[in-house]
Amino acid sequence: MEIAYSLSIAFKSLQPFIIATIITFLSLLVAVRSFFKRPRKSNASGPSTSSGKDESKGATPSSSCNCSLSLNGNSDSAAFVHGGAGAPVEGSMVTADVSNVVAERQNGASMMEQLVPEITTHALSYLDYPSLCQLSMTNSLMRKAANDDNVWKALYHKDFTLEQDTVTPVNGWKAYYAATRAIMNVNTEFFNIIRDRSLPGMIRFWLNADYVKCVHASGELFSGYNAVIFSWHLAFNLQQGVDFHVTDVRARVLTDMAWVTMKTYVDMDNSAFNMTNVFEFHHGRWYLVHHHSSVLLTDGDMEEHIVNG
Repeated sequence: MEIAYSLSIAFKSLQPFIIATIITFLSLLVAVRSFFKRPRKSNASGPSTSSGKDESKGATPSSSCNCSLSLNGNSDSAAFVHGGAGAPVEGSMVTADVSNVVAERQNGASMMEQLVPEITTHALSYLDYPSLCQLSMTNSLMRKAANDDNVWKALYHKDFTLEQDTVTPVNGWKAYYAATRAIMNVNTEFFNIIRDRSLPGMIRFWLNADYVKCVHASGELFSGYNAVIFSWHLAFNLQQGVDFHVTDVRARVLTDMAWVTMKTYVDMDNSAFNMTNVFEFHHGRWYLVHHHSSVLLTDGDMEEHIVNG
C-alpha cells in the first residue's frame, strides 16, 4: 500500500511535466506535417546554365513583386507576364515559402503556438489547481497556456459548479477562480468555529456592524452585532460541538460581497438544514454579515407544508 501511495504521489508531482511533454510532441507532429507539405522546387527544367546564373545575378526588384503576386493568388497573371513560363513562378513560390519560415523564426513563432487552441485547452483541463499553477512556472509558453481564460473557466466548472456559465468576470476567470476558492475557505472556517464552539473565533468572524443579522434553525432572528454574538454564546453553552457534513455548496463572488448557499447535515439521516452565508470584504478580509439556517424539508414534509399553506 505504501508503494502504491508513493507512486500516486510521484505521478501527481510529474503530471504538469507529462502534459508539457504531450503538448511538445503534438507541436513536433504539426511541424513535421507542415514541413512535408511545403512545395519542392522542380528539376524538370533541367540543369541550370551559366546564362541562367547570370540572369539570376542580374535580377531586378521587379521579380520580387512577381513573387508577391503569386503569393496573392495571381499566379496566372505572373505566368502571363513571363510569357507563359511556369518555372520562374514556382521558384518564386519556393523562395517566398523559405522567406516566410525565416520570418516566423525571427518573430519568435514556435511549434507550441502552432497548436490549435482547443487542443491545448483540452489537454490542460485534466490538471487540477496546484498542477496548473506548477505548469505555469515551467517556461513562458507554458505560463501563457496555463493563464488562458478558457482553461480557468473549465477548471471553475469542474471544481465548483456548472452554474454561472454566462458570467463574465471583470478580471478574468483565473482571478474569479481564486476569489471563489478564497470565499469557500472562509465558509469552511465558519463550520470549524461551530465544531470547536469557539466564541472568540465567532467574534472575529462577524463584521462589527449594526446591520448584521443571524437567523438560527429555531427561526429566531437576531439583529445587530451584539445580539448576534450573544445568540452564538447561548448556542455554544446549550449544545455540544456539532460537526456538520456540508454538501451542494454554491458561491457567487462580487467585488466586495459574496454569498454561499449549501445543505448541511448533522448526520446523514437526521437534522438536515438549508444554510446561506453572506460576506462583505473590509480591510483586506471577508466578514460574515448574514447567516440564515432553516430545516430542510423532505418530500413528504414539503407536500404537507404546501397543502397546509
